[in-house]
Amino acid sequence: MTLETFLNDPASRFATVALADTNGLLRGQMVSARSLQGILKNGMGMAPAQLSLDPTDAMLSMPGVNDDTGDFHDDPLIVDPASARRLPWSKPGYDLLLLTQYSGASAALCPRSILKSVLDRAAEAGFVPKYGMELEYTLFNETPESARAKGYRNLNTATMHASHDLTLYQVVQTEWYEALAEICEPLRIDLAKMHEEIGAGFMEACIGAGEGLEPADQLMLLKNFIRALALRQGKSVTFMPRWTEDADSQSIHLHVSMKDKAGKALFHEAGQKNGVSQSFKHFLGGLQKYIGDMSLVFMPTVNSYRRFAPGTFAPPGLTWGYENRTTCFRIVGHDAGSLRVENRLPGGDVNPYLSAAATIAAGVAGMIEKIEPEPEVIGNGHAQGKSGPDYARRMPEAIERLKGSDFAREWLGAPFVNAFAATRQSQFDEFSRKVPDVELYRFFDLG
Repeated sequence: MTLETFLNDPASRFATVALADTNGLLRGQMVSARSLQGILKNGMGMAPAQLSLDPTDAMLSMPGVNDDTGDFHDDPLIVDPASARRLPWSKPGYDLLLLTQYSGASAALCPRSILKSVLDRAAEAGFVPKYGMELEYTLFNETPESARAKGYRNLNTATMHASHDLTLYQVVQTEWYEALAEICEPLRIDLAKMHEEIGAGFMEACIGAGEGLEPADQLMLLKNFIRALALRQGKSVTFMPRWTEDADSQSIHLHVSMKDKAGKALFHEAGQKNGVSQSFKHFLGGLQKYIGDMSLVFMPTVNSYRRFAPGTFAPPGLTWGYENRTTCFRIVGHDAGSLRVENRLPGGDVNPYLSAAATIAAGVAGMIEKIEPEPEVIGNGHAQGKSGPDYARRMPEAIERLKGSDFAREWLGAPFVNAFAATRQSQFDEFSRKVPDVELYRFFDLG
């Protein structure tokens, strides 16, 4: 469906106009077809305070937006006509979905606007990124209500055993896989692959690589509508990086390659080891130099850091290697059409727009500045210990590194850095006041 088709159809009644918030959740409103005409000209008002909300609407502190100086005003959301797609379960006439981003001063805080700015800056330097994402999640035979009643413990996962790529479980759950593939068609999600992952109920869905905002749009839609599909089936999903100490970590891996404006692949060079060009090495050098200071973007919640507990398969440091999943930046592919880098740092709770923006910014800066990477890791990176550049291992460190990063301020913008760091500090302070069950079990009687 196109926007023009919807507007020209006398049977059209309502459209959903939506914004992706800082958490990657869609927030928006149903508007009449008549109202949509005015929105396309003037935008739709929405309070930037939306960007200070945690997933369950806990309001985090965002200076200038919801503090003593904030007035909770609306700023215009600008509709992207190219984003038009259909909602999978809505009736005709009610099924148009449009994505937006903030305009004006609030654009500096808006994840979709930030990614667009980074992509525009890359284009000015002569680079066209192509990227895709892998989404990991765990499916439960639990409703949200039954999971809460159990205190989120001893939950009934969709499969009993860890089952990486096990066809048996995939066939048993064919209704889930087919339903997911079916909703991706009206949502214009290029679903490239689905499979069982390395834990009970643990799955992965991958979108095909593309350019511009589209891959991030698709991942954001995929994440939101996987939740919706599960709820409609009386199930639930989680994208928490670590929902239980018995499970491995959940991620949103990001694959990136690069072309010039003429369409020439820049990461491949025949005759070089594994076909890795010098430009590709500079991209890796940029990732190693700058990603660590933007750790908070890739690990945005207090739960993010539990993903890096000893014994998990999370990256050991900001290392790189060819076809090496024990490094953070894994080179994949074998020719000009397939050679790319996989950023394995982002957790399942990351905002896809911000993850793509930070990764592309760091890599492009590496190419512009001709930054040489650290030596390639050969063999098991987990067994070789930590060396070289590293990411933040604790949330307070990640907050301070982002606040102090000149690079993040230059590429993502000072308003975003200040606001995002403030909201994450607010979240960390809130959870620091909590007393976890595990502490009561360990220390209440005899501590």
